[in-house]
Amino acid sequence: MRIVVCDDEPLARERLVRIVQESGYEVVAQATTGAEAVTAVKLQQPDVILLDIRMPEMDGVRCAHILNELEHPPAIIFVTAYDHYAITAFKANAIGYLLKPANKDELLEALSKAKNLNAAQLNQIRKLEDPAARPIREHISARTHRGVELIKLKDIYYFTADQKYVKVRHKDGVVLIDETLKELEEEFGDRLFRVHRNAIINLSFLDYLETIDSGQYQVRFKGIDEALAVSRRHLPSLREKIQSM
Repeated sequence: MRIVVCDDEPLARERLVRIVQESGYEVVAQATTGAEAVTAVKLQQPDVILLDIRMPEMDGVRCAHILNELEHPPAIIFVTAYDHYAITAFKANAIGYLLKPANKDELLEALSKAKNLNAAQLNQIRKLEDPAARPIREHISARTHRGVELIKLKDIYYFTADQKYVKVRHKDGVVLIDETLKELEEEFGDRLFRVHRNAIINLSFLDYLETIDSGQYQVRFKGIDEALAVSRRHLPSLREKIQSM
């Protein structure tokens, strides 16, 4: 697999190059700015680019958008010291987002993911001229005391509004994110369903709808002993959705 490494910090760049080469991959070019990275990709046609975000002249996010417009863009893995760009990075169709200093195992896992993408998946990632054709994220990013955590959408039970944040209940616990329910609902389409003004659920974990009292309803989930209230407004559409599943 052919790789371009782009980072304006020499030590960080050299470390990435060393890990990549020691792992049996080929580094075909190095770059220190986004502009240099674009030139290198056009010349070398790599499979993957390891891309920093905060760089002079052209940042990594802008670089990624330019690369995605090429006829044969590389898979993009961001490697950065800043955790707050995760959402932006995945909207730029990155397949990985690692925090510096990049953990070797996590880097190799990201490279393995890039290597295993088949042609159909890569083509889907590269359909960027039409925003509606862009691939939907498979992860939600959350900033925690451990840094940026990527939580698979398939492992999330539900999202609920929690003051100015959104609470994410997933298989391994709870995190808070600064996206809105509306944004999540719009992006993830038919995989999420609103059951209340303050709650949307992952339909994959919907077990059943039950009556509690006085005409009130709640949803139960597969795998956890928890329930969420269903509002009267959303009850008819939820019943219709359940019947169609």
